[in-house]
Amino acid sequence: MLQRERPWLSVYGGKLSGEPLQGSLVGFLEEAARKYPRHVALTGGGRRVSYSEFLEMSRALSRALCDLGVKKGDRVGLMLPNCPEYAIGFFGLLGAGAVATQLNPLYVGRELEHILGDSGTETAIVHPSVYRRIKEVQPRTPLRRVICSDEPEGGLEEGDLLLEDVLSSASGAPPEVWIDPGEDLASLQYTSGTTGVSKGAMLTHANLLGGIKQTMDLLIEDPGAFPENGKVVAVAPFFHIFGMTMVLLFGIRMGWNLLTVERFKPDVVMEMIRDEKPVMVPGVATVFIALHNYPGMEHYGLDEVLLYTSGGASVPTELLRSFERRTGRPIWEGYGLSEGAPATFNTYLRGPVPGSIGVPIPGTDARIVDVESGERELPPGEPGELLIKGPQVMKGYWKMPGETRKVLSEDGWLHTGDIVRMDEDGYLYVVDRKKELINASGYKVYPREVEEVLYEHPDVVEAVVIGVPDPYRGETVKAFVVRKEGSTLTEEALISHSRKRLAAYKVPKVVEFREELPKSAVGKLLKRVLVEEERRKAEGRG
Repeated sequence: MLQRERPWLSVYGGKLSGEPLQGSLVGFLEEAARKYPRHVALTGGGRRVSYSEFLEMSRALSRALCDLGVKKGDRVGLMLPNCPEYAIGFFGLLGAGAVATQLNPLYVGRELEHILGDSGTETAIVHPSVYRRIKEVQPRTPLRRVICSDEPEGGLEEGDLLLEDVLSSASGAPPEVWIDPGEDLASLQYTSGTTGVSKGAMLTHANLLGGIKQTMDLLIEDPGAFPENGKVVAVAPFFHIFGMTMVLLFGIRMGWNLLTVERFKPDVVMEMIRDEKPVMVPGVATVFIALHNYPGMEHYGLDEVLLYTSGGASVPTELLRSFERRTGRPIWEGYGLSEGAPATFNTYLRGPVPGSIGVPIPGTDARIVDVESGERELPPGEPGELLIKGPQVMKGYWKMPGETRKVLSEDGWLHTGDIVRMDEDGYLYVVDRKKELINASGYKVYPREVEEVLYEHPDVVEAVVIGVPDPYRGETVKAFVVRKEGSTLTEEALISHSRKRLAAYKVPKVVEFREELPKSAVGKLLKRVLVEEERRKAEGRG
């Protein structure tokens, strides 16, 4: 592809090298500890852990895991919320040459059985709140040993260990494990399973480090403008790819203090912003919706935060504009997926572009192809499927070569499944998910376009649009909406609002108001849950 076909390169000019970080994640933490030994690295649970202590505990865990029989390439599960123990566990298992099996703490029986069985995970480090759940499924999985980060209610069963005891048992130097960053796996990042069975994206050490430096170059014009050992509100879950790359690894690279938040609660985060004065708050759309709608939000110091970043799902454009008006700070949106992140980000080089996920980060290439064949490249302005290629793109799906071939070409292009368009400057705009297109009487309806219109109504807090079965149209547009507290907004009024802004076939035919909408642990709205509810309703009528 010629340079003139990559318009985003004119945004960078010659300012950015595009060279990814070299080496392994083990070396990455070692470098941070050398540069910032006395800086606080991790705060949580009443504890403050310096970078030198962080490295020391991670090395002790590496030694202890090897003593327990963990070998290079073995999978070790992490079922922890954001807390110091997660970070210590992650880097500790990597130092033993193991691979992290990322386990959402909200997972239950069937989900845990699938991931533990599929990955062949024999060791897991878990939070006391999930200990009983992991023990219930253990007999039906390969899991042999469970290490708990603290004493669970009712105590440990025979054979299980406390993390504190494991760390204190370690003696001697950390193991010498040779790691090939481009080949050796660091993490199995299981997809949410929206298109079928959950798949484990194989991410190498180089994949996870692939976009960190480049994203920093796009987001931060002058690193010296940030206070030394600045604080980050670490609310985006580390087990999710956004939290892993843009919070944990990004924060370590900057030598910042990660204020770990086990689960998002608006009161807790607002008070943390007021009292701790963080330099950075990364979050998903629902986090910013909650902060924006928090009573008296102007009095909590949100205007003093230097950097807001968003990923995981697009923030409604109207919210982006209103948030910046009220705080004086933009939310810098980016894009990535379990199979490769970060991939794009807005940049100070042009300033925030509301509604855009920015430009491909340096070292990442992008193409937009037609949905039907997946081969014909489309010009700027025409929506199609986004393909990306870069150092952050996964090695493939764990034990699923057939599924890998469906999304990853032999020359490294990843089919994202997202419909986007590109403007003349190379900025990308997500139109929708390829598999979420609504076919109403033969017309294509992009749910995101309808959702944006719904968010323009001042009484709408959250909105999700899906296609539901219709005997005449094939599919009908249905909206699920959460109203502002005390609002008397009606279905008729919201449909009327939509008619003024959308073609008739895009206007929701049905609006269902709810007190809350289903969300993942990351805070993403779970459209698939609503789709499944409607499918069951349709089958019940049949």
